[in-house]
Order: sequence, then structure tokens, then C-alpha cells
Amino acid sequence: MKATNNDDEKGFYNRSLERALQILDAFSLERQALSKSELSKILGLSRATILRLCSTLGKYGYLRQDQESNKYSLGMRLFEQGSVVFHSLSVRKAASLPLTQLHGRLGKTIFLCILDNDELLYIDKREDSKSVITFTSKIGTRRVPHWGMCGPMLMSHLPDDEIERLLEKFPLRAQTRKSIIDKEEFKAWLRKVKDEGFAIDPEATLEGITGVAAPIRDFTGKVVATIGAAIFSSSLTEDGLRRTINEVSETALTVSMKLGYKR
Repeated sequence: MKATNNDDEKGFYNRSLERALQILDAFSLERQALSKSELSKILGLSRATILRLCSTLGKYGYLRQDQESNKYSLGMRLFEQGSVVFHSLSVRKAASLPLTQLHGRLGKTIFLCILDNDELLYIDKREDSKSVITFTSKIGTRRVPHWGMCGPMLMSHLPDDEIERLLEKFPLRAQTRKSIIDKEEFKAWLRKVKDEGFAIDPEATLEGITGVAAPIRDFTGKVVATIGAAIFSSSLTEDGLRRTINEVSETALTVSMKLGYKR
């Protein structure tokens, strides 16, 4: 049996983080609101420690405090994070077979992406096994929100002020000679993407690669994810591009309808 180094394990251990997580775990359907005294008794921590940790959790939206009773309850930030997990898991499950079928029809690399914490997150992928070039974006990879064809597709359905905030946080950078780096031009392109219902990245992110993406909607009609296909521009004809747009769009609609979306 291999010995473990306790000192190394302690080096990665954070007592304050553990206590903060214990506070969150103290809440349940039976205990939806708790006072500092109750939390102190449940967790065996001093009231001063409870106050310090609850104040920090409250600052970031993970707890909220009732102004009349002064009791704490779980905050909306947990609901928001849970929604991200729910959409990620449910979308990936609903998209699994359609992605495989799309990959079989097109023979191209296929991506499934969402926006998470202001970043583009790849949650599934089908690789073109015949290609000698592989894409570095793998499942779990994070990119700036305007990356490739999938990022702009998702950004195009955000409110104007949210688009502005993301562009301030993640300024446009030139990736290739065809990259859009002017903010107003980029926002105009996003409006076009939203109106047309699909996004085409004509070698603006990677030299020699054209990307096509379409939106996935949930039962409310909200865009929650996107499917993208990456194609070598040298092998792409006008008819091939139209076919790719149609195939990707139809697959995205299929997934949307599995999530309860109705046209």
C-alpha cells in the first residue's frame, strides 16, 4: 500500500472553506431558515465565526438574511448555480444521440456549449476521427464568451447591457486576419446572428476553419445552449455550407423540442 503524505494533504485543506460549506449544508427542507445561534449549535462553531462566514456568504449571494427575524436562508446565487448544472446535465443528455447522428451525417467535429460564469463552456463533443488535426477545445474547456461560432451564437441572445458588460470584461482580440475587433461592428454582427438564427465564423477564430452554430432553446423559449460544427474551409463549398447550416439548425431544433420547446 502506498503511503500518503499527511503534510501534503493538509497543504490543500482549507478550514474556512469547509466551515462555509458546512453552513450551506445545514439548511434543508425542514430547516429553511436558521439563526446564528441555531447554526452555532448545529455546527459547534462560535457565533463570531458564524457571523463572519455568513456575512461573506451573504455578500456573494449564497445566503440572505431576513430583516425582521435576522435568520439566514439560502440565497438566489445557489439557485442560479443549480440552474447552470441542471441545464448542463439535461441539455447534454437530450443532445447526446442527436449530436452523434449529426456527426455521422456531416463527418465533422461537433461541439455542444453553454455560457457559464461569463465564459463559454464546452459540455460535449464529437471528434472527426478522420482528421489529422484535432481541436484543443475539449469537454470542460472554457473560452472567452465571444469565442468561435458558439460564443457569439449564445451572446446574440443576451440583453444589450449584458453584451456590453461581457465585451468590457473580455475585450475583443485579433485571433486571425478576419477577426472582428471593433465592438460596434461585433454587436451589429450579433444582431444579424440573432435575426438569421445561426452563426457562421468564417476563419475569424482559427485560420482555415469555418464554424457554424445554431441555438438550443428550453421549454420557455430561452436559448440555453448551442451546437457548433467546425469545417476545414478548403473543403467547404457553397452547397456544403448551406447543408451544414441546415443540418446543425435541424439538430439544434430536435434537441430544443426534447427540452420541451414548441415552435
